[in-house]
Amino acid sequence: MKAIRQGFQSVMGPDIEQFIAYKRALGRHYLVEEKTLTLFDNFLSACHVGDVSEVDADLIDQFLISRPRPSPRSYNHLHCTVSRLFSWLVSQGRLDRTPVLSRPKRATYQFKPYIFDAANACRLLDVARALPDKGGTLHRGRSYHAMFAILYGLGLRVSEVCRLRIEDVEFDRRLLVIRESKFNKSRFVPFGPKMEVMLKDYLIKREHGGRLPTGAPLFSLRGGRQINPGTVSQTFHHIVPGLSLDLPPGCSSPRLHDLRHSFAVGTLLRWYRSGIDPQARLLTLATFLGHVDVNSTAVYLNITMSLLQEANRRFEAFATPTMTEELPL
Repeated sequence: MKAIRQGFQSVMGPDIEQFIAYKRALGRHYLVEEKTLTLFDNFLSACHVGDVSEVDADLIDQFLISRPRPSPRSYNHLHCTVSRLFSWLVSQGRLDRTPVLSRPKRATYQFKPYIFDAANACRLLDVARALPDKGGTLHRGRSYHAMFAILYGLGLRVSEVCRLRIEDVEFDRRLLVIRESKFNKSRFVPFGPKMEVMLKDYLIKREHGGRLPTGAPLFSLRGGRQINPGTVSQTFHHIVPGLSLDLPPGCSSPRLHDLRHSFAVGTLLRWYRSGIDPQARLLTLATFLGHVDVNSTAVYLNITMSLLQEANRRFEAFATPTMTEELPL
């Protein structure tokens, strides 16, 4: 019987454990990174490294080569996780310099999300509402209509939607309570009158057989368990081909997470059309999305033709008076 591995066993084991504890103290789950550092720990043990001073640039490169990563993204995750470990050790004064000298790989492909406009989002919601009841999902059509509406209209993560409880919907204040999401952060997400009507209608149909306990999942299976985010994603991918969407050049097939991208871009577009300075509101958008800083939010702000047109109109309104002024002779 194979023995179960207990903790990190290399000479750097205690350092790795403290580094992971530090990251988790900041609210990070750090589960995938822990697996990566376990691979690094195994490599150091297999190489019989007896002191941290023996871990040099060549040894780091040997480890990176030993873990074949065909895509730049997966290689860079491996590289960056190890690099962050050593950068932290330097910041703690345990090392003079980091031994990670190699550079991340340059990504030759950049994912381009599909941005749903209002018309295509409505088509998605209509198809979702018409889904027949099958499997274990209660009120399947209404459930997916409500979930997709929240994802598109409020920009929530699918995991946040699936974890919602009845008690997390506060109609008196028009708020959704998002509890301990990414980075273990909680937040309030306000919703408008249309979302209020949709949620009340959904709950009335859900409670047709009797009032639900406040701790029950907002979206659940017949056994009372919450719907898994993977199931929501599968249903989305089942629906999308029937929408016959016109994909822009270079755009990938729509993913469920693109609804969150669409919310961010749609918000920016509304700000432009309302004459609001988007730069002054980015922190607000970051807080609404549950990001730790505006840099994370910037990833969601994909350039679309509508955004370019609005930005161009704003520039023309600013520059035209200057350009038409008569120059002094």
